[in-house]
Amino acid sequence: QVQLVESGGGLVQPGGSLRLSCAASGSILSINFMGWYRQAPGKQREWVAAVTSGGNTNYADSVKGRFTISRDNAKNTVYLRMNSLKPDDTAVYYCNAAIVVSGSRLPTSYWGQGTQVTVSS
Repeated sequence: QVQLVESGGGLVQPGGSLRLSCAASGSILSINFMGWYRQAPGKQREWVAAVTSGGNTNYADSVKGRFTISRDNAKNTVYLRMNSLKPDDTAVYYCNAAIVVSGSRLPTSYWGQGTQVTVSS
C-alpha cells in the first residue's frame, strides 16, 4: 500500500559526505513527520533526525551541526545530508514516516528497508 525506498548509502572516508534519500509512494493522503534512524552492529536502533510537514527539524546531539535533514513535500521525499562523517556513523540508516493513507484518518508509521553507510579509511 505504501513503500519507502531509500538510496544513497555507501562507503566513504572519514571526513567525507553522503546524501541519503527516501521516497514514499502509494495511496498517500498526507505525510506528517519524516525522519531517519540508524542501527550499528550490536547496538539498538537510534533516532537521528526528523522534519515536520512544516519544515521544523530536530537532531540527535551526536549528529547536530554535521547532518541536515530536509524534505520535498511535492515528491514525498526526505533527505539526509551527512557531512564530516566519522567511523561511529557507520550503521544501517532507516527512513521512517507517519503517513495518512487513503481511507484512513490517522497516520501509520512506515519504515524503509535500510541503506548501509560505512565510514572507513
